[in-house]
Amino acid sequence: MPRILIVEDEDVIRLALRRLLERNDYQVDEAGSVQEALERFDLNSYQLLISDLRLPGAPGTELISKTERPVLIMTSYASLKSAVDSMKQGAIDYIAKPFDHDEMLETVARIIADNASNPPPMPGQQKALQADTSGMIGSCKPMQRLYEYINRVAPTDTTVLVHGETGTGKELVARAIHSQSTRASKPIVCVNCAAIPETLIESELFGYEKGAFTGANANRIGLIEAADGGTLFLDEIGELPLEAQARLLRFIQEDEIRRIGSVESNKVDVRLICATHRDLKDMAHNGRFREDLYYRINVMKLELPPLRERGKDILEIAETLLSRRCEALGRGPLKFSPKAIQAITTYVWPGNIRELENAVERAVILCEGDEIDNELLDIDLELVDISQIRGRKPDRNRSSNNLGSDRKDSRPSRVRSSDPAEDLSLEDYFQRFVLEHQDSMSETELAQKLGVSRKCLWERRQRLGIPRKKSSRSSSN
Repeated sequence: MPRILIVEDEDVIRLALRRLLERNDYQVDEAGSVQEALERFDLNSYQLLISDLRLPGAPGTELISKTERPVLIMTSYASLKSAVDSMKQGAIDYIAKPFDHDEMLETVARIIADNASNPPPMPGQQKALQADTSGMIGSCKPMQRLYEYINRVAPTDTTVLVHGETGTGKELVARAIHSQSTRASKPIVCVNCAAIPETLIESELFGYEKGAFTGANANRIGLIEAADGGTLFLDEIGELPLEAQARLLRFIQEDEIRRIGSVESNKVDVRLICATHRDLKDMAHNGRFREDLYYRINVMKLELPPLRERGKDILEIAETLLSRRCEALGRGPLKFSPKAIQAITTYVWPGNIRELENAVERAVILCEGDEIDNELLDIDLELVDISQIRGRKPDRNRSSNNLGSDRKDSRPSRVRSSDPAEDLSLEDYFQRFVLEHQDSMSETELAQKLGVSRKCLWERRQRLGIPRKKSSRSSSN
C-alpha cells in the first residue's frame, strides 16, 4: 500500500484529503508544518509528499531539499506564480486549490506510478538529455520519455512516426533524430505534404524526366533523391493523396524511386521520418489512408505531448521564447508580470507552442515598459476556467467535489471544524466563505482571497442566490 505524507495546517483540508486518500487505498500520515514533518516522520519512507505552499514557519518547498521523494505542492488559484517557482526548486508538480477529488487522485496515482517505474535522474542526467535534442525545451515526464526514445532510435535507420497536435514541434523531433544519427553530415529534407498541391506532389517527391508532361523542359530530381544519404521528413503525411501513397510504399519497400516519365528505377539510401496530427489507424480503417503504408511507417511511434499537458515546462518555454524574441527584435530584457504568468500557466493553448510563440512575439512588439501583462498576450483571465489549471481542458462531466482555497493571508478568519465534511465542494466552500467573511471584507478582498475576479464573484453570488450585504464597507466598493 503506497504511503503518503500530507503537510497542511488547515484542519478542514488536511483531514478531508486524508479521508479521500484512505478511501482509495493509500496509507496516510499528516503533519501541520514542515518542522513537525521533519521531527515526526522519515520523509524518505513515503512514496509521495503532498504539502501546502504556505505553512506556519517554513514554506512547503523546504521539504524538497529534505527528501529524495517527490513533493506535490498545493497552492491557491491566485498564487500560481509561487507554484511555478516551487517547481523550479524541484517540486514534482503542483495542484491548484480549489481542487477536484478526481484530479487529486489522478495526479497522485500518476506521480507514484511514474516514480515507481522511472527513478529520479542522477544530477546532470536531465540536462544531458536536453542537450542532445536540438534545442528542445522541457523536463516533464512525457518529454523525458521522448528524449529517451529519441536517443535510442536516432542511431538506427528505423522509420519513425511522430504523432502530435499541430504546433507541438514535430519538425524539431525529426531534426533531433537526424542530428544524433549516423546521417547527421548529410542533408535532412523537410516536406509539408499539406502545402503541396495534389497535382504536383508526385513530381515534387519523385522528380520527372524531360518531356514527361507539358512544361517538363528538363530532367529534375525529386525531394526523395535530394535526401539521398540523409533523412526525409514528411510532415502531415495524412494529407498525402492515395496515388502518391502507393508510390511512396514502393520506395519504402524497395529503397528505389522511379521519376515520372522514366522507365528505369534508381536506388536511394534515405531514412524516413513521418509526422501527423491525425489518427492514421482510423483513417486506414475508413479507407482514407493505405493500411499497408500505415504499418510500414508505424515502426517506431513517438508521441509529442500537447503544451497543456507539459506542466512546469510551459513557463520555461515562454521565458525562452521571450528571450529569443527580445534579442531578435532588438529589445532590452523583458519579463512576465504575475498576471501574465498566471495566464500562461492556466490557458489551454489549443495552438500549442506555435500559438505561445506568436503571443509572445506580439507582446514584445506592443510592450512599452519592461513587463509584459496578460492583456498583451491577449489572454482574458476571467475566461480561463478553473478546471483548465495545469493545462487540463474543462470537463463538465467530472465530479464537482473540490477542496481548498487561499486563506493564508487572513489567518484569524480561517474556517475550522472538528468534523470536516468529506465532500466539501467548491460551491459549498464558496458560499460558506462569503457568508462568514462578507461583513469584514470588501468585495475586492473577497475576490482576491477566493482567487477570482470581482465579475466572477458577482456571477457566482447570482447563481447561488447569495445576496450582497449592504454594509458600509461593502457599499463603498
